Amino acid sequence: MVLETGKYYHFYNRSNNEESLFKKDQNYIFFLERYRHYLQDSVSTLAYCLMPTHFHFLIKIVTNDCAALKRNIAALLGGYTKAINETCNRHGSLFQPRSKARRVDDEFYLLTLISYIHQNPVRAQLVKRMAEWQYSSYRDLTGLRNGSLPDRQFIMQHFQHLSDFKKYSEEMITTVKKEYWI
Repeated sequence: MVLETGKYYHFYNRSNNEESLFKKDQNYIFFLERYRHYLQDSVSTLAYCLMPTHFHFLIKIVTNDCAALKRNIAALLGGYTKAINETCNRHGSLFQPRSKARRVDDEFYLLTLISYIHQNPVRAQLVKRMAEWQYSSYRDLTGLRNGSLPDRQFIMQHFQHLSDFKKYSEEMITTVKKEYWI
């Protein structure tokens, strides 16, 4: 995984064999707490969504020590796996071997990607509306919740009001083609 300071990345990974990554609601919360612990000082998080079998984060690298960031990503995933293994009486790797970090250079695509990330639970038919899924940054970025993980600055630079972002997100759900879904 190649990471560069000041660049944006779509960071994601899946479970092995479509196993559930999050066995209980508290596992989602625990994963986000560990994410904050290991990555918050190294990245700015624009958007995220935790799904039963995978996760998505749209991040901007803010650290100059990308080697340490890679180690922290490994510690996040390894530590989470260890905790799940201990509490669920399982063994082995929970995540696929290599996390992906696709660099995003186009500003329009960044906005599309934020919407795409938030659409995951709707596309998977887990909820009918993006606002119903509590394990994404959608509620935070639309003012429905006051979470502190996502950086709202990027959204506020592109939309005058949170309601404009909400409208954009709802319109985008019909425009992202199926072949782009990960």
